[in-house]
Amino acid sequence: TSTDTSDKRLTLLEKPQEADGIDSVVVVDNVPQVGPERLEKLKNVIHKIFSKFGKITTEFYPEADGMTKGYIFLEYAAPTQALEAVKNADGYKLDKQHTFRVNLFTDFDKYMNISDEWETPEKQPFKDFGNMRHWIEDPDCRDQYSVIYEAGERTAIFSNDAKEPITVEERARWTETYVRWSPKGTYLATFHQRGIALWGGEKFKQIQRFSHQGVSLIDFSPCERYVVTFSPLMDTKEDPQAIIIWDILTGQKKRGFHCESSAHWPIFKWSHDGKFFARMTPDTLSIYETPSMGLLDKKSLKITGIKDFSWSPGDNIIAFWVPEDKDIPARVTLMQMPSRQEIRVRNLFNVVDCKLHWQRNGDYLCVKVDRTPKGTQGVVTNFEIFRMREKQVPVDVVEMKESIIAFAWEPNGSKFAVLHGESPRINASFYHVKNNGKIELIKMFDKQQANSIFWSPQGQFMVLAGLRSMNGALAFVDTSDCTMMNIAEHYMASDVEWDPTGRYVVTSVSWWSHKVDNAYWLWTFQGRLLQKNNKDRFCQLLWRPRPPTLLSADQIKMIKKDLKKYSKIFEQKDRLSQSKASKELVDKRRAMMEEYRRYRETALQIYQEQKSIRLELRGGVDTDELDSNVDDWEEETIEFFINEEIIPLGDL
Repeated sequence: TSTDTSDKRLTLLEKPQEADGIDSVVVVDNVPQVGPERLEKLKNVIHKIFSKFGKITTEFYPEADGMTKGYIFLEYAAPTQALEAVKNADGYKLDKQHTFRVNLFTDFDKYMNISDEWETPEKQPFKDFGNMRHWIEDPDCRDQYSVIYEAGERTAIFSNDAKEPITVEERARWTETYVRWSPKGTYLATFHQRGIALWGGEKFKQIQRFSHQGVSLIDFSPCERYVVTFSPLMDTKEDPQAIIIWDILTGQKKRGFHCESSAHWPIFKWSHDGKFFARMTPDTLSIYETPSMGLLDKKSLKITGIKDFSWSPGDNIIAFWVPEDKDIPARVTLMQMPSRQEIRVRNLFNVVDCKLHWQRNGDYLCVKVDRTPKGTQGVVTNFEIFRMREKQVPVDVVEMKESIIAFAWEPNGSKFAVLHGESPRINASFYHVKNNGKIELIKMFDKQQANSIFWSPQGQFMVLAGLRSMNGALAFVDTSDCTMMNIAEHYMASDVEWDPTGRYVVTSVSWWSHKVDNAYWLWTFQGRLLQKNNKDRFCQLLWRPRPPTLLSADQIKMIKKDLKKYSKIFEQKDRLSQSKASKELVDKRRAMMEEYRRYRETALQIYQEQKSIRLELRGGVDTDELDSNVDDWEEETIEFFINEEIIPLGDL
């Protein structure tokens, strides 16, 4: 009997729960109604579409009068796979007449059992984080930057000032690895073993947390609506969690993705407005849309051999390139989104490699093409310049036979700079893309000690830097007339960072790349050294980005026109701040002046109040003014002898 009891207990333990099994079942509606002769073909098509999301264990096609009923049941090996099928296949267009509607079987029960009585949702308290753009209202227009030092133990936020940095916030162990600013500067992201934290507002309060164990990389959407996190620890076959996309405002997980390698981070590249994001896998370009996070038009683009792609920073246009395949030449394609219309295709021959470089406004695209022309030795580089704003997107070519070290567009303009040659004969060339269809070489500096180009975010000015192995050589260039404003050196410099306004630039030696001389130096855009800030085991400096200006193009024009009027006010402010008197002394003088002004006003008031007494004492004569009572004056002339001198004139 004891055996019977234990058997019963075992049977009860193994008794399936009501939801067991059915939470892996999906119901697909709007399936074509077919007879026996076409059923096999339909099953193959359905299986091909739905097996992408996981292993299908059971398929059931209900029939009536020898025809399928137009809906089917599919059971997956796991509930997560069923969920993936609902997410991705709902709304899938099979043909003109049939668009699938996919639901979880368990949802039918859930929606059938909804109470008829309305329950008012609980009101969620509103969290006020204060003014999230507080730093922009600084009366002296100071920009902020973050600094990590003491080998990552301390993180500080400073306001930049020409004299010395002003501490805004400083915390120990604020992050475990490094920090990142969001694209418009609203949030500061810190990294922790268990996930990401976002900070902001006046006192850098915690705004949001995202739990992602082992997170090592992040990326923001340009609109700051979403954040993408990557962890090498979390992925499982059933539950993709290597990459997670989060909604910043709600903190909700929007979608998870598998990831084989994070070597080319970010895996997902965002369109300029944050409406789309795309990733590349072998022979495939997948474009997803927000806020659904589903595939655009429910299908990926099949592009055999695709090597790289890049969004325009100004429009929803994707550029991608495909290498040569036997007799088919390599090609660069520009595709409009979401229509997928090809707006330009450029065929290229004898291609070794391509790199895509967009100008910051999306006005131009440069495709750097390394070629090995037939019958020649070595590699030739062509810069194929696509003029995006002109009809049919004309292309100009600049050819260079020397090896290319660096290329960079002027952020807001139509110039680009190239470093080319071999050390010690490295040349810096500046080109101008003109409106008449020509590309003009404006200037070439030879024998430069440089391996990197850093344009000011406002254009015109730049720093040519020889980082790390080149000992930190720096050249400050004004490209309007291509003059060297200054040549300097920050020994062993590893990084160069422009502030968002283009007024200041920082060079630094990071402890992450070099263990001694860790410091950051602040320069003006002309190359005048303002500060040397030595920080123990300094690691990283990042300027806080600014959101786009709210001024229209006409308003900016007016400001430029009236610049003299504004510059007088600023010069006065600068003189005040540069005067030798310390801030305390200036404040003390101001306080004394204010005290004197108050005393003088009080004295004048008493003087006025005592006027009647003065008049009484002086018999009604007003003696307050020097020229009062002129009529009562008497004129009297007095003569008095001073001296007498006799001068003899000699004999006349």
